[in-house]
Amino acid sequence: MKKIMPALIVLFVVLTLAFSPGPKKGLKIFISVDMEGIAGVATGKECSSSGRDYDYFRKLTTLETNAAIEGALKAGATEILVRDGHGSKTNILPDLLHKKAKLLRGVTTRPENMMLGIDETFDAVIFIGYHAKAGTTEGVLAHTSSGNVIDLSINGVSLPEAGYNALIAGLFDVPVVFVAGDNWICQQVKDLFGEVDTFETKIGMGRNTELGLHPEVVRDKIRKEVSMCLGGPYQFKPYKMKPPYTMVLKVKKERDLYLGAEKIGEGEFKFTSSDLLEVIDAFNKMK
Repeated sequence: MKKIMPALIVLFVVLTLAFSPGPKKGLKIFISVDMEGIAGVATGKECSSSGRDYDYFRKLTTLETNAAIEGALKAGATEILVRDGHGSKTNILPDLLHKKAKLLRGVTTRPENMMLGIDETFDAVIFIGYHAKAGTTEGVLAHTSSGNVIDLSINGVSLPEAGYNALIAGLFDVPVVFVAGDNWICQQVKDLFGEVDTFETKIGMGRNTELGLHPEVVRDKIRKEVSMCLGGPYQFKPYKMKPPYTMVLKVKKERDLYLGAEKIGEGEFKFTSSDLLEVIDAFNKMK
């Protein structure tokens, strides 16, 4: 009996290692990057090319993106596309970005915008540096695409940028699996998507007030969380709505009316289409 027990223990260890899930091979990951939710960012000037400290926060944005890339690679990713999604879309420093990722930068007039490059070949989407929607009182630099937007809803659901960007990914059956930003956007995406992994880079205490973690601590956590959620047994589902899609947009200052849209109140517009990208295009033109 004494000789049998060690043999059984060895057999158990061998079988455990053999059937334990390892890194998933061949994962293709899309990473959309904004700046307001990056660790340390508290003011608009810090993520604007006219700001004195913009270059410093560009570096932090790039390094935080690298943490997500490293986590994805550890989980088995073999192809990673990073979409620079903030402002001019030229914020990430190309020479500091991880060498195993491709970078898509520059402004587009296409409705995909922050999701330009997404298609059905991707396995998962990650949002880095995202922020809460317009009207979130304590959200750091909270807004929805522009400072002119009061609220955007589709099919009765009020959405942050993460919401309608996830819908775009959903058109291609690609789920959002991880979101990093302040505590307010983390809560908003959980309310929208259900199962999604998040990490709070800071606690929003007002538009320009944040209680933040050290950037290196944030990067370490993002690296680990991304690796775990991509390599784990989670059942992430694409975020979708059934067409037709009815957008209601409320703005501070009215723009020209998009063809097919109707004014339903002061600074309030409605547009319906069975094509989600047409709805997003209408939003972009009237925001």
